[in-house]
Amino acid sequence: MNDKAQRFSALNISDPLIQTTAQKLQNQFGSFQKIRDSQRLEIQIQRQKHFALVHPWQDQFGLNWLIVTVVPESDFMGQINANTRTTIGLCIGALGVALPIGILSARWVIRSIERITQASEDMADGNLEQHVKHSRLVELDKLGNPFNSMAGQLKESFETLEDKVKERTTELASANDEIITLNKRLKEDNLRMGAELDIVRQMQQMILPNAEELEIEGLDIAAYMEAADEVGGNYYDVLNTDGVVTLGIGDVTGHGLESGILMLMAQTAVRTLNEIRELDPVLFLDVINRTLYKNVQRMNSEKSLTLAILNYSKGWVSISGQHEETIIVRNGGQVERIDTMDLGFPIALDDDIAEFISHISIELQIADGIVLYTDGIPEAKDINKKQYGVEQMCEVISQNWHLSAQEIKQAVIDDVRRHIGTQKVFDDITLLVVKRTQLGVENKSQPQAAALV
Repeated sequence: MNDKAQRFSALNISDPLIQTTAQKLQNQFGSFQKIRDSQRLEIQIQRQKHFALVHPWQDQFGLNWLIVTVVPESDFMGQINANTRTTIGLCIGALGVALPIGILSARWVIRSIERITQASEDMADGNLEQHVKHSRLVELDKLGNPFNSMAGQLKESFETLEDKVKERTTELASANDEIITLNKRLKEDNLRMGAELDIVRQMQQMILPNAEELEIEGLDIAAYMEAADEVGGNYYDVLNTDGVVTLGIGDVTGHGLESGILMLMAQTAVRTLNEIRELDPVLFLDVINRTLYKNVQRMNSEKSLTLAILNYSKGWVSISGQHEETIIVRNGGQVERIDTMDLGFPIALDDDIAEFISHISIELQIADGIVLYTDGIPEAKDINKKQYGVEQMCEVISQNWHLSAQEIKQAVIDDVRRHIGTQKVFDDITLLVVKRTQLGVENKSQPQAAALV
């Protein structure tokens, strides 16, 4: 109009882009003067997104402007969106091509695998004429080659199997004939061994003291012996010679034929020395040991036995030899346990045991007595593997000492049986009860010590 520059408010410009941008800045910052730093804005103009960059600018002449740049989103996103659509189209096309190719390839591989599978099933059904064709796939070809090799080996093996079966059948028939022959021999040997064991068992029973031999004036005696097997290794004896009562008890290691024979040897040796009136305990046990030791060496055996000998006369008893504890029971049931460990040495274990042999003497009053036993009693186990024990045996003896020797013996055996229950008896059981009933001759001087076990 007058060729002068005029200033217009951006808020009143008719251009919607300028007006909307100015309004957005006005609303966000309150006034244009508050914009001191560059700002980035998003503006909706006619439902289209625009990006605005506001940058303050000043110079030395006092100009203070805001430089605003507004760019529609469509100006730089159009090409990107077009590229995106193109990419999606290409992907769909590639998928359309790859899918049929993948299906065809999978069917090709599956057919090769099915051929191998079918060949395996046919082999399992007994058809060994199988051969897998060569495949273009390296992996399947590597699988097919070992399969063909295996099929050939199986075919060869089955072809020779029948011959091998016939050969083995012939060998088994021959072996069966040998087994039948050996069984017959074994049966004959078992019958023979059974007869021999029965003879030894009968001999053991025959040499045990009979009821009449246990009837000794001034003494009440009861005895019990049960073998775990047909032939046991326990020994006991009661000998009455010239007013001296000799009690012997022993236990051979193990049981069976060897133990039974060694027990018979021990009984014979004790009886022989008793008959010749050998009363020296050292000499008595030393002779028995040397005799049995030499026999055991002849037998090439490792058997040995514990052996204790007790001599009773006129109210005194002497004890010698190593065995289980000797139980002395006083009138009223008081129990004294005598350890025999230092009174001897196992028999037939060494050729010279004289230096280990000793003896002790104990006086017995009326109603006092002696109880001898083997380890089959205290070591008897119940079904829970709990042992019977010496303490339990002593308690039963003490509680029943007012009874006869036979009743005391039976009370102990019944209690052991109750403890064992249904459990198997693993060791021989021997028990000897001797109870003094009267003084007899008044001469109470101690007798000479005799060999004791």
